[in-house]
Amino acid sequence: MKKTSTRLADGRELVYYDSRDDVVRDAVDRRPLDPVATRAEIREDVLLGDRVAIASHRQGRTHLPPADECPLCPSRDGRHTEIPDSDYDVVVFENRFPSLAGGAGRCEVVCFTPDHDASFADLTEERAALVLQAWTDRTAELAAVPGVEQVFCFENRGAEIGVTLAHPHGQVYGYPFTTPRTELMLRSAREHAARTGGGNLFDDVVRREREDGERVVLATDHWTAFVPYAARWPYEVHLYPRRRVPDLRGLDAAARRELPRVQLELLRRFDRIFGEGRPPTPYVCAWHQAPFGDPRRDAFACHLELFTIRRASGKLKFLAGSESGMSVWINDVPPEAAARRLREVASAS
Repeated sequence: MKKTSTRLADGRELVYYDSRDDVVRDAVDRRPLDPVATRAEIREDVLLGDRVAIASHRQGRTHLPPADECPLCPSRDGRHTEIPDSDYDVVVFENRFPSLAGGAGRCEVVCFTPDHDASFADLTEERAALVLQAWTDRTAELAAVPGVEQVFCFENRGAEIGVTLAHPHGQVYGYPFTTPRTELMLRSAREHAARTGGGNLFDDVVRREREDGERVVLATDHWTAFVPYAARWPYEVHLYPRRRVPDLRGLDAAARRELPRVQLELLRRFDRIFGEGRPPTPYVCAWHQAPFGDPRRDAFACHLELFTIRRASGKLKFLAGSESGMSVWINDVPPEAAARRLREVASAS
């Protein structure tokens, strides 16, 4: 992998990740951009202990532009975009409309391919591996940024999810705090260790799922994918490495080699859940990583959570009163049925 860092016209950082070492990235951003003005702040909900990002400047962000006005395509034929070069492999840049900014964290955009009409599932294993390298590198880079406590790498796909740009891309958030979901997992892991005399919660969950097998979707030498016992979403898969590590940087060479094939297979299965010829399945694909300075960090298990809000063809799972009002989830699809369906739509070997 070759990494080339440069700056956009308004001073934001942009980084090219290339699979070839001989690529030269010297294109200049020629847009007359004003400096980015953000008004993001973090407020604490004193009743729940949660934090909320207030980012009013995001009201003006680009929303589902036509393909010929996409800001994530390469700059070509006199049209200048967020990527100055006329082509790229994988590119990362600071978000122009960040939810977190300055002393309140950092937000980045990750473009997987210059092909506007592709998806992550369309990538080759080599390109998916390069995306993984980019995510790992961003985790390492943001770990060194003062004030960043946790890095979250994720992809939103589909207008139903709330995507505002159709071009295949993901994001990286550098939070200045430990997220509430991670804090709950760390607390549960600590309580499990105390209850079992030192057992690791994540290891025990993966072991139980592998032994039971009913909810396992895919198992390889180095990875296990399963629908969780208490899945919240209609189709939800968690993917764990066999050897527990706190974040992407800790994956060994064998797990790293196998991951692109496994992740691509899961995404392709998601697109087949509801039958051939159906619209692409909207999803969130999210890497959960341990916060950097937490003393419980080594007990955490880096893992991928993939889920869709589509519960049936043409029907979405909405967060209604019980979920939105009281955080009590109601799932219409039994996890065992979801796992069975995800095994049924496996790629032909």
